[in-house]
Amino acid sequence: MNKPDFIPYAKQWIDEDDIQAVTEVLRGDFLTTGPSVAKFGEDVARVAGTRYAVAISNGTAALHAAVAAAGIGPGDEVITSPITFVASANCALYVGATPVFADIDPRTYNIDPADVERKITARTKAIIPVHFTGQPCDMERLSEIARRHGLLVIADGAHAIGAGFQGKPVGGLSDMTTYSFHPVKQVATGEGGAIATDDPELFEKMLLFRSHGITRDPAKFRYGNQSWYYEQQTLGYNYRMTDFQAALGLSQLKKLPMFLQRRREYADRYTAAFRDLPGITVPWQHPDAESAWHLYILRLQLEKLDTGRDQIFQELWDRGIGVNIHYIPVYYHAYYRDLGYAKGLCPQAEQLFEEMLTIPLYPAMKETAVERVIETIQTVIRSHLK
Repeated sequence: MNKPDFIPYAKQWIDEDDIQAVTEVLRGDFLTTGPSVAKFGEDVARVAGTRYAVAISNGTAALHAAVAAAGIGPGDEVITSPITFVASANCALYVGATPVFADIDPRTYNIDPADVERKITARTKAIIPVHFTGQPCDMERLSEIARRHGLLVIADGAHAIGAGFQGKPVGGLSDMTTYSFHPVKQVATGEGGAIATDDPELFEKMLLFRSHGITRDPAKFRYGNQSWYYEQQTLGYNYRMTDFQAALGLSQLKKLPMFLQRRREYADRYTAAFRDLPGITVPWQHPDAESAWHLYILRLQLEKLDTGRDQIFQELWDRGIGVNIHYIPVYYHAYYRDLGYAKGLCPQAEQLFEEMLTIPLYPAMKETAVERVIETIQTVIRSHLK
């Protein structure tokens, strides 16, 4: 008997419009540092609801650029969530600062504002909330805490392009919001990222940061004035995005409303199918939030099951359902343990990690794949009910 086709947890959508957009750039004059990159930044800003956005090489570079532009450095602390990809914390280490982990809200799985405030010290310089799975954090409370303590808010919006809170795009709710355009995200550029902001000074700093700290703008020169002159004014990196990546991103952004609609439709179908299934908790959504649904995470009620998460994970994989785990708590990783972090820092996050299961969700899924995911999960969970 043949095994069924494997359904990954995520996959990009690439169509002929995308291919044509990239081909046009490849046949043109600019492969990098050209007009497509600038246009992509403008379009990201429009979607983010901000005045500016810097297109950059990837989402990790976006976080690095943001903390560097914020002036964070050795001796400083930033507070972030442990339920995230490691880049949300690594960006602090890149500039010599210390990541501090605040626990999560057990309903939204986003960072808990109350625990953020408990973790603030005299060394804290910024909060890096993560709009986990695409559901916006409680930005009203986080922003109020930041104002009272004189902190910047740098939101990791890698999951959240197109998300909104109280009718406003999530990108404009922080001092800076970073995005990722990895193939599994809502908008794909291969690798790629962006930072959205309303602050012109931060915008200019990040433009320099992504390109060796070099400017070619005569109005900004400090020492030369020749027509050929260029000037390094700060220590930057080569974090530039290529024009063919930007062309793909521009084409993908045109489809973002459709991508989001499909993700939301499939998420609604999952919720309807699993809401009353014993042994499972479906994602809770804040009534004022509009998620971008990067991930759909089921939470297993292990007390109702006769086995653990890992066995269920393996059985689903064996049936061709590409479940995943998002994420191992950052401070569980060997590198962070070597730095002195230990289990027990964030009990809610640690409990969630033991019970979470990411199931396939992406716009290119066929209806038959959605139904197969539902039926297979129902079968496996029911087989393990006590």
